[in-house]
Amino acid sequence: MSIVVIDYGSGNLKSAAKALEAAGNNINIGSKIVVTSDPKIIKQSEKIVLPGQGSFRDCYLGIKKISGLNETLNELVLEKKKPILGICVGMQLFAKTGYESQETEGFGWLDAEVRKINNMNKKIKLPHMGWNEIELKQDNFLFSRIKNKTHMYFIHSYEFMTKQKDCVIATTEYGNSIVVSIAKENIVGTQFHPEKSQKNGLIVLENFLKWKM
Repeated sequence: MSIVVIDYGSGNLKSAAKALEAAGNNINIGSKIVVTSDPKIIKQSEKIVLPGQGSFRDCYLGIKKISGLNETLNELVLEKKKPILGICVGMQLFAKTGYESQETEGFGWLDAEVRKINNMNKKIKLPHMGWNEIELKQDNFLFSRIKNKTHMYFIHSYEFMTKQKDCVIATTEYGNSIVVSIAKENIVGTQFHPEKSQKNGLIVLENFLKWKM
């Protein structure tokens, strides 16, 4: 079986794949990390990783341009309940709507929208870039062995906003409280970049790779 990293031209595929390989080696999972956009290969996978770099609109349109990819992801996530991890814009795409550049529909797997971070009348800089500590809101396998107030690496100007508070598992403070990790059934995501977050980021990836539904 394989872990697939979805290739739709988002830009940070190699670093995500390398980090997943390192995490897999740490725990000896034996699953191959495959970077692909081929629906046939994705359907045969054990788990899915959806990275994201750039704008919400560009990323979602990139997915829709690849024949069968959008439909395959919806089938596997909603019907087959295959585990999926969204990273940065990859997590944001789980929302119903994004408002970067212009209003754009997302997958709609969670009742959420993606809007620009409130810069508090320019009191804070955008993008939110660099290390920031996360506040764990509930116990979840994704943060097993991760201490509260651990620092993770961020780079984003838009935030995931949801009224589904039961799916929010971690936040950070940047002007306001910002959702930085979500979990609902087979769907998990991080606004921070695990592949850029050194040892603790690798632990998050290890936890995802070990996850058994």
